[in-house]
Amino acid sequence: MNTPALRDTALLASRFGISLLFLTMGWGKLSDYSGAVAYMAQTGAPLPTLSATLAIVTELGIGLALVAGVMVRPLAVALAGYTVATAFIGHHFWTMTGMLRYDMMIHFYKNISIAGGLLALAATGPGLFALRLPTRTAA
Repeated sequence: MNTPALRDTALLASRFGISLLFLTMGWGKLSDYSGAVAYMAQTGAPLPTLSATLAIVTELGIGLALVAGVMVRPLAVALAGYTVATAFIGHHFWTMTGMLRYDMMIHFYKNISIAGGLLALAATGPGLFALRLPTRTAA
């Protein structure tokens, strides 16, 4: 990524790629809200109805903002924290046995890896291809 054009194109692809998971999962929760609430209850998430709503808002809202390139640095950090938290809440493989343990271990470490990618995105910023929020100028 020695040229700015390649770097900025890679950052756009990165923002889209990492957001795709959150947009897909957030949309799934929104389109089957009762199923999302039931899943939250099954995994032991606190206040399942509130947890499902928070998940939808976080996944769709921050996912869309990252694709657009809006407030990438703080939102990527927030989404990284959310992703680590969901790893511990929803993928507690250490309480399981057999293939379920293996499956949940993969999901747990996938979440940790995604959080690492989000932190890298926070460190680099959105690149050139991003919407910019208007900034206030001093009067």
